[in-house]
Amino acid sequence: MFGMGAGEWVLILLVILVVFGASKLPQLGDGLGRAIKNFKRAVTTANEIDVSPKKSEISGEQPKSGSAQVNDQAPKP
Repeated sequence: MFGMGAGEWVLILLVILVVFGASKLPQLGDGLGRAIKNFKRAVTTANEIDVSPKKSEISGEQPKSGSAQVNDQAPKP
Protein backbone atom coordinates (compact mmCIF):
# COMPACT_ATOMS: atom_id res chain seq x y z
CA MET A 1 0.00 0.00 0.00
CA PHE A 2 1.29 3.45 -1.00
CA GLY A 3 4.51 1.78 -2.26
CA MET A 4 5.64 0.87 1.27
CA GLY A 5 6.75 -2.53 2.43
CA ALA A 6 5.97 -4.36 5.66
CA GLY A 7 9.14 -3.07 7.32
CA GLU A 8 8.16 0.54 6.86
CA TRP A 9 4.67 -0.10 8.26
CA VAL A 10 6.09 -1.82 11.33
CA LEU A 11 8.46 1.10 11.91
CA ILE A 12 5.61 3.61 11.62
CA LEU A 13 3.47 1.61 14.05
CA LEU A 14 6.33 1.43 16.56
CA VAL A 15 6.86 5.19 16.38
CA ILE A 16 3.13 5.76 16.94
CA LEU A 17 3.21 3.36 19.90
CA VAL A 18 6.14 5.19 21.47
CA VAL A 19 4.65 8.67 20.89
CA PHE A 20 1.10 7.98 22.07
CA GLY A 21 1.62 5.06 24.44
CA ALA A 22 -0.30 1.79 24.62
CA SER A 23 -3.12 3.22 26.75
CA LYS A 24 -3.98 5.97 24.23
CA LEU A 25 -3.99 3.80 21.09
CA PRO A 26 -7.61 2.55 21.46
CA GLN A 27 -8.84 6.13 21.94
CA LEU A 28 -6.78 7.29 18.97
CA GLY A 29 -8.18 4.51 16.76
CA ASP A 30 -11.74 5.21 17.90
CA GLY A 31 -11.41 8.92 17.17
CA LEU A 32 -9.86 8.28 13.78
CA GLY A 33 -12.62 5.81 12.88
CA ARG A 34 -15.33 8.28 13.86
CA ALA A 35 -13.65 11.03 11.85
CA ILE A 36 -13.47 8.86 8.74
CA LYS A 37 -17.09 7.73 9.19
CA ASN A 38 -18.34 11.32 9.59
CA PHE A 39 -16.30 12.48 6.60
CA LYS A 40 -17.71 9.73 4.38
CA ARG A 41 -21.24 10.51 5.54
CA ALA A 42 -20.77 14.23 4.86
CA VAL A 43 -19.44 13.58 1.38
CA THR A 44 -22.13 11.08 0.33
CA THR A 45 -25.26 12.74 1.78
CA ALA A 46 -27.02 15.79 0.45
CA ASN A 47 -26.60 19.12 2.16
CA GLU A 48 -28.83 18.97 5.26
CA ILE A 49 -28.80 22.68 6.11
CA ASP A 50 -32.14 24.33 5.37
CA VAL A 51 -31.51 27.82 4.03
CA SER A 52 -35.01 28.53 2.79
CA PRO A 53 -36.54 31.70 4.28
CA LYS A 54 -39.11 31.32 7.04
CA LYS A 55 -42.73 32.32 6.44
CA SER A 56 -42.39 35.35 8.73
CA GLU A 57 -39.43 36.62 6.70
CA ILE A 58 -41.38 36.28 3.46
CA SER A 59 -44.51 38.08 4.68
CA GLY A 60 -42.53 40.80 6.50
CA GLU A 61 -43.92 40.01 9.96
CA GLN A 62 -42.07 41.17 13.04
CA PRO A 63 -40.74 38.57 15.50
CA LYS A 64 -42.98 37.81 18.47
CA SER A 65 -42.29 39.53 21.78
CA GLY A 66 -41.02 36.28 23.36
CA SER A 67 -38.17 35.90 20.88
CA ALA A 68 -34.80 37.50 21.33
CA GLN A 69 -34.24 40.81 19.59
CA VAL A 70 -31.01 42.59 18.85
CA ASN A 71 -30.56 45.94 20.57
CA ASP A 72 -28.34 48.30 18.58
CA GLN A 73 -27.93 50.78 21.42
CA ALA A 74 -25.01 50.54 23.78
CA PRO A 75 -25.87 49.98 27.45
CA LYS A 76 -26.04 53.13 29.51
CA PRO A 77 -23.57 53.42 32.40
